[in-house]
Amino acid sequence: MARIGNGCPVCSRSLISSRFDTTFRLPDGDERFFFGIPASLCEKCQQLYLDPDLIELLDVPDGRCTFAIESDQVLVSEAWSSADF
Repeated sequence: MARIGNGCPVCSRSLISSRFDTTFRLPDGDERFFFGIPASLCEKCQQLYLDPDLIELLDVPDGRCTFAIESDQVLVSEAWSSADF
């Protein structure tokens, strides 16, 4: 993600950096599911950006991300942190 910077390459708006649960569809039709992967989401374009090295590590270089949602673990952690105040 560091290669992308803090702004969306398309619209220059800020990116939300978090962990996401994702589904990638591969060219042969298989799908792979990943949980809690670090990524950045554009608030306006709704485009998810992953570090190219991570895409290689996950072995989905030709895959297409068809679904992404912020990980429940991140949201639960934030909720507990807010409750401490």
